[in-house]
Amino acid sequence: MGRQVRMLRFFLGASVLVTGALVTLAAVLGGPGWWALLAVLALLLALGIWDVLQRRHSILRNYPVLGHMRFLLEGIRPELQQYFIERNFDGRPYDRDTRSIIYERAKGIHGEQAFGTERDVNAIGYEYLVHSSRPLDTPEHPHRVRIGGPDCTQPYDMSLLNVSAMSFGALSANAILALNAGAAKGGFAHDTGEGGLTKYHLEHGGDLVWEIGSGYFGARTKDGDFDPDMFRDKAAHDHVKMVSLKLSQGAKPGIGGVLPAAKVSKEIAEARNVPQGEKCVSPAYHRVFSTPRELVHFIARMRELAGGKPAGFKLCVGSRTDVLAICKAMVAEGITPDFIIVDGAEGGTGAAPLEYEDHVGSPLTEGLLTVHNALVGAGLRDRVRVGASGKVSTGVDIVKRLIQGADYTNAARAMMMATGCIQAQRCHTNTCPVGVTTQDPRRMRALDVGDKTERVHRFHDATVAEATQVIASMGLHGPHELRPHMLRRRIDHTTTVGYDQLFEHLRPGQLLEQPPQSWLADWERADPDRFQP
Repeated sequence: MGRQVRMLRFFLGASVLVTGALVTLAAVLGGPGWWALLAVLALLLALGIWDVLQRRHSILRNYPVLGHMRFLLEGIRPELQQYFIERNFDGRPYDRDTRSIIYERAKGIHGEQAFGTERDVNAIGYEYLVHSSRPLDTPEHPHRVRIGGPDCTQPYDMSLLNVSAMSFGALSANAILALNAGAAKGGFAHDTGEGGLTKYHLEHGGDLVWEIGSGYFGARTKDGDFDPDMFRDKAAHDHVKMVSLKLSQGAKPGIGGVLPAAKVSKEIAEARNVPQGEKCVSPAYHRVFSTPRELVHFIARMRELAGGKPAGFKLCVGSRTDVLAICKAMVAEGITPDFIIVDGAEGGTGAAPLEYEDHVGSPLTEGLLTVHNALVGAGLRDRVRVGASGKVSTGVDIVKRLIQGADYTNAARAMMMATGCIQAQRCHTNTCPVGVTTQDPRRMRALDVGDKTERVHRFHDATVAEATQVIASMGLHGPHELRPHMLRRRIDHTTTVGYDQLFEHLRPGQLLEQPPQSWLADWERADPDRFQP
């Protein structure tokens, strides 16, 4: 305390001397400039006194006025890092090269790079695709994936790249409009996210995957249960092509979401069927099922309520035992979803606790291989299509995920960047500088729907075209010919191996006949009537 008193005395004494000198000088010389300088000094004096007396920030008590420079520099640190310090290939979550290629393709620029790669191709973990000595011509029309199993009466042909789940509320109305209009123009699908089916999703006629989560927003009763009649009515809309149940998401698997009361506007309340101005909570678990067997029955019910449209679920893989338990339930009940979307732990358009973003959930590669092999081993892969989401941004990203077991891919943050996102990482603050993730009308108006519609469309078409060209460069006629050995990874400084050797791949029906030793314990532990750690 004595030091603060001495500091305050010194500060006041110095200020009095300087102020006296300036007052005398101002009186002698006159003019508004001197009085303005005196006013600034008075403000700094007041700030210094406040800094010394306040108790919240220790650095300001010891270094009045000057201490504010530390907070200023801390505030602009992300911008300094992004624009002046990080290299083109080591930024996070998306490096500069990746962001640049998204922006360039969205603007209609080809997205080429001169003078060779900046990446260390000899680094452990480096991956590359195996090209052919006799590449093929690129097909005129990109491949599409038929979604719809034996119980589906309204199958849907899916693009290789689509808009991943992002809710109205998390995204602005203008961002939703641009994404959907781009999807309509480009003929690809737009996942609504769990925030409800809104007028903004329906306005431009893009194909929709209507997702519902544990809050059942847009299809819920007043006490938060699933409302089948409301779901049936909305799922019947012509623009709704598929319906999806969210079990978990990559950014925060195992917990629900919270939309603060301040963001629950009249429009959002109507879309989610929740009270306006009250905190909107998405629970961590579902009410409609508690076992794998109940889950597959609910998926069948969703498909029936949707009039036979494809129905499936999304998850971030945790326990392999739980994935196998779901497969056992499918086999036992003779019920399969039409699709499963695997979300990687590296995904995340919304805000989440750091512990979850960094340390919970399987990365997409492991999760995708787990789901793909579990379905193959249970003899179900031909009935279920698999989608992959988690940092899909380029044509090579698409091809890699197809090799790892996906039939198609979804992108969220890359699509946000196509609408103007600059990776400011303020998505949860309602202060997005480009109007993508905010409900502030002033900020939202910065996003021009017409311009960003074209950008979303161009980004999608260029990225799918690159994926199609890469597949042709590998000497293949389409994604159905991709095989694990065509993707290789450097595992030490002298060795590279293909994915056929790096990961175990099951034969069709192998789990039902004779599970391999590496899968045996999980397969035996898996129970269709219980989820377990």
